[in-house]
Amino acid sequence: MFKKPLLTVILLSAIFNLARAQDFPYGNVSREELEMKNYANDPSAHAVVLQEHGVSAIRDIGNGNCALIYEYHVKIKIFDSRGLNKGTVQIPVYNNNNSDYDSYEKVSKINGITFYSDDKGLTHKTVLDGGKVYLEKINKHWGLYKFAMPGLQKGCVIEYEYKIQSPYFENFHSWQFQTDIPKINSEFEVHIPGFWDYNVTLKGPLKLTGTRSDLETGCFSSHAGTCDCSHIVYGMSNIPAFVEEDYMTSPKNFISAIYFELVDFIDPYRGSKTTLAQSWKDIDSHLKYDSNFGSQLKRKGLVKDRVAIIIANKTDELEKAKAIYSYWQKWFKWNDYTGFESIDGISKALDSHSGSVADINLSLVTALNAAGLNAETVLLSTRDNGVINNLYLGMSDFNYVIAKVTIGAKSYLLDATDPLLDFGMLPLKCLNDKGRAFSLDKPSYWVDLNLPQKEKSTYTLDLTLNEDGKIKGTITNYSIGYAGYEKRAAIKKFNSVDEYVESIGAKFPRLKILKSEISNLDNLDEPVSENYEVEIDLYDKVTGKLAFNPFFLNRIITNPFKLTERSYPVDRGMSFNERFILTIHLPPAYSVETPPRVISLKMPNDGGEFLTSYDNSDNSFTFSDILALNKAIYAPEEYPYLKEFYNKIIQSEKVEIIFKKK
Repeated sequence: MFKKPLLTVILLSAIFNLARAQDFPYGNVSREELEMKNYANDPSAHAVVLQEHGVSAIRDIGNGNCALIYEYHVKIKIFDSRGLNKGTVQIPVYNNNNSDYDSYEKVSKINGITFYSDDKGLTHKTVLDGGKVYLEKINKHWGLYKFAMPGLQKGCVIEYEYKIQSPYFENFHSWQFQTDIPKINSEFEVHIPGFWDYNVTLKGPLKLTGTRSDLETGCFSSHAGTCDCSHIVYGMSNIPAFVEEDYMTSPKNFISAIYFELVDFIDPYRGSKTTLAQSWKDIDSHLKYDSNFGSQLKRKGLVKDRVAIIIANKTDELEKAKAIYSYWQKWFKWNDYTGFESIDGISKALDSHSGSVADINLSLVTALNAAGLNAETVLLSTRDNGVINNLYLGMSDFNYVIAKVTIGAKSYLLDATDPLLDFGMLPLKCLNDKGRAFSLDKPSYWVDLNLPQKEKSTYTLDLTLNEDGKIKGTITNYSIGYAGYEKRAAIKKFNSVDEYVESIGAKFPRLKILKSEISNLDNLDEPVSENYEVEIDLYDKVTGKLAFNPFFLNRIITNPFKLTERSYPVDRGMSFNERFILTIHLPPAYSVETPPRVISLKMPNDGGEFLTSYDNSDNSFTFSDILALNKAIYAPEEYPYLKEFYNKIIQSEKVEIIFKKK
């Protein structure tokens, strides 16, 4: 009998004995479930998972083949109309066959029932029509089986199940205990023959309420021998919903879930062993000779003549790098495809002026090196893809690649897929912990992606109150750093600058823009400058007074932080600073009846501040404020301070300056 070490299980806690796991009966509903009005542990929930069971196992399917089998079964109670979306189901399927675009994982045994009660209390059920299940092909690698549960209505109970057969053992199915609705009971069992060895990781703040493991003797036989199977059951009860909030990275960084990483396996039919967990030296060697990665970086001949023209008459290395980067931004149009490997090669991308992230940024590194500069690639995982798992070496976590060029003692990270990004600036999606720098001639290493980028704006208003109750003057706004990028992106969404200006007037009915001038839209290393001549009608028809809110341009009305507590960080990606200076000149017959209060709010540990000042003279006054968030990331324990900070800002910005005749 062939035997090998079983699962390496890490980060698991609270081991209890459970009864042997089994799926709950399909097609049954109780009167209590139908009459359930809310979930006691979370009365605000729009739906709750009553029972959930999953099985993932590697099985011999005959003819010298084996497959990864995943079965899912769930029963959900829907309380109100906002919970009805749980009746729309999507099952993702994968295809790694580049030549056969229809070789997706096989889905079968799709069944569904909706239970509901009528006005007389009688129970009815509607069965899912298999003909209304369809496959949507997203791209050559991913598809979605979709169906909508029949007879959905408030108070109903839905139940469905399905089975997936997959040849991709490296993609052993993960299990999410937490979703956006609470769960009463969730259970996942795995059956893994000893030919396969996986590392298992439990992520998230919640603890297992029960787990049980046992050995299934001689469960798997093949030409290479017989092996035992590891059977493990993971259980969790009374699981709270995971609530997403603003300023966070991928939810999968924080949701309580179990993940499986294939370490090595023995082919059960041929006896050959394959090791997936490698050293970075092995990975570097693989990337160096990969036809879609390292081989593309060696093609300097493709860009040499082009680069020579770009950097002609430039002797400064930084000028050369900026010129090449700017050219690449203008030459290419990103086709929205991510990944760190070129799809069709950089030669085709250069000819077509279009390419993936890898096509554009790998060719950028090649061009920078062709100019004699020190450039490398940096592989990373975007914010919505999750952070890199540093516990296990591998490439599965990476989904993006950028360029890194070092000039003197300073390094710059570059992404040429976006024509609005200034040199050395990364899009917010790339500011995600660490990336791995790779070059053809030295070992790879980790690079910090939390760049000191800033989002900064300044507003200067110079206004004069006229006898007719209207204010006239100028508003000047400078958008600096990432704020400049966001401003350019916002303006580019319109067909013209004039349309953008019209949209500003539409947001403020009492504001009339008489003249406008916007500068530096294409000069990326300068702030975007906006200058407006305006007229504002102050007369309030309800009160009959002349009233003016100095925060009218960027007033904070809603607190983005609403949770009682937050178990994951507030991650803005960068610091934020907004300054506002208002000067109003008054006619001799007018004075300020209710001036704004002077406020000083500060968060602990220099986390942020909101400060206002007011200076008054006979015929004018100046009001200014500063809102600063000094950290890119706030820890969960800082959340209450941040929440209260915003609450106080919202109250402070309700102020109105009232003018009266003397």
